[in-house]
Amino acid sequence: MAERRFDIARLPGFATIAIAAFVVLYVPIFTLVAFSFNGGNSIAVWSGFSLRWYTDAWANEAVKAATIRSLVIASSAAILATTVATMAAIGTTRRRAFKGQTLIYVAINQPLMVPEIVTAVALMIVFGIVKQATGYQGLGYLILAHAAFCVPFAYLPIRARLEGMDLSLETAAADLYATPWQCFRHVTLPLLGPGIIAGAMLAFVISLDDVVITEFVKSGGQDTLPTYMLGQMRRAITPEVNAISTLLLMLTVVLLTAFFLLTRKKA
Repeated sequence: MAERRFDIARLPGFATIAIAAFVVLYVPIFTLVAFSFNGGNSIAVWSGFSLRWYTDAWANEAVKAATIRSLVIASSAAILATTVATMAAIGTTRRRAFKGQTLIYVAINQPLMVPEIVTAVALMIVFGIVKQATGYQGLGYLILAHAAFCVPFAYLPIRARLEGMDLSLETAAADLYATPWQCFRHVTLPLLGPGIIAGAMLAFVISLDDVVITEFVKSGGQDTLPTYMLGQMRRAITPEVNAISTLLLMLTVVLLTAFFLLTRKKA
């Protein structure tokens, strides 16, 4: 008699739990998208299909300014965080184990383990001292704050990619008298590309979505899209918030689709 292999999908209740998980995850999102097309003033009472709130959001200069500011901050922070994370990942994987390596790993991932409010307050204090000393009030503080917070999010997929890479190609390049820079440029970096793209996209989305750190670090007139939406909800909630949220969701889906296509092409 042939032995039956264990299959988790055959366990009692597996299908029910799986369906329930998808319902909990996606029904609120579908509801949000549906009510972004609501013609009435309520965010939860359907009054007919309309693009009114998308039109209002497009015509809202405050929304446009906050969107541009968010994209600038998220793009800059993602570039900085990914650059630092790539160097950190190479420095902690492409060498022999050394004393204190675990401590360095913990230090890099500190923002993941410490409550975000603690990081926000710490950054607010440090940047407050710098503002007093320099008088500078620009977006640089938000970019640096977001980059610092996003480093571990970019670091994890890059490190995972490095750990899964075969060292034989780099060793062969070194045996063929390639300099360390040539080896990195022509061998390591192309192989590491999908991990870098994944880290950059994750850092971009985390920065674009951040509220807590932004609220503590930003100066007057530096609202990002999430903080603008939070401010609007404190005053009066309209389906315009649903429309803006749906557009952010669409942007995320586009980024994930682009990442899938890029990594599939490389594969």
